[in-house]
Amino acid sequence: MERSLSMELVRVTEAAAVSAARWMGRGLKNEADDAATEAMRTVFDTIPMEGVVVIGEGEMDEAPMLYIGEKLGTGHGPAVDVAVDPLEGTNIVASGGWNALAVLAVADKGNLLNAPDMYMDKIAVGPEAVGKIDIDASVTDNLKAVAKAKNKSINDLVASVLNRERHKDIIEEIRAAGARIKLIEDGDVAAALNTAFDDTGVDILFGMGGAPEGVIAAVGLKCLGGEIQGRLIPSNDEERERCIKMGIDVDKVLMMDDLVKGDDCIFAATGVTDGELMDGVQFKGSYCRTQSLVMRSKSGTIRFVEGRHSMEKKPHLVMQD
Repeated sequence: MERSLSMELVRVTEAAAVSAARWMGRGLKNEADDAATEAMRTVFDTIPMEGVVVIGEGEMDEAPMLYIGEKLGTGHGPAVDVAVDPLEGTNIVASGGWNALAVLAVADKGNLLNAPDMYMDKIAVGPEAVGKIDIDASVTDNLKAVAKAKNKSINDLVASVLNRERHKDIIEEIRAAGARIKLIEDGDVAAALNTAFDDTGVDILFGMGGAPEGVIAAVGLKCLGGEIQGRLIPSNDEERERCIKMGIDVDKVLMMDDLVKGDDCIFAATGVTDGELMDGVQFKGSYCRTQSLVMRSKSGTIRFVEGRHSMEKKPHLVMQD
């Protein structure tokens, strides 16, 4: 992949974030998602690459754009797999909450797991605890291992968990072990990335979320030197059969190299609403401000990008009431 592709991809997430942010707090999650998807798809047309969506908005008959198998880019440039989540946290935007992102991940062709749209059990940590976690071990044992790796007491650890009834046992065990918890309503891609940034205060992610988001988080953590492990959780026979047809062993623990192969991948995200890592979009009348994160695993470069966008020169970013 060309070095310049990283900055080109930021333009994609910026456009999606600005379009989605117009819907913040309006209680209309589908409209916010549609706006982000359309903006992201439009800018992808200008990116110099031969991209194919391997994780997107659904199958061809389910989504009008950014569907699995859709070709993206100008058709000239590196051949890449593309994973997208135009709006990670539709409910967050609808309610005006924290940590909504426009996010994408890119890797050389054939290197991203074509994850089916189902649940995935996950555990994720930052660089200091790589090689110390085991999704098959107990919550308590993983907390002990991370505490030792980070030279902390378990009482000092913070675990991030989606606030769902299915996580009741995990939450109870974390509390019993003495660790603290940050319950999140949505957005486990952001939560996984937070484990790799000391300033967020998050040490580990536990719990079940979307499989596609697990692959996108894996790309981000690969760029950051962190780790995620996952296991697909089919909810019915149809989902299990789909995994078999895709050649995926549902009983296998998916390690980093299963989720994203090779040594070169790119992760880009722009904040839609404020979060621990990035500020959300701020509208200032004649312009708006964005904050983005773009990373490449091959170089190890991590960039935070501040953007100021003229609303007069980019009229398509102005919402028409």
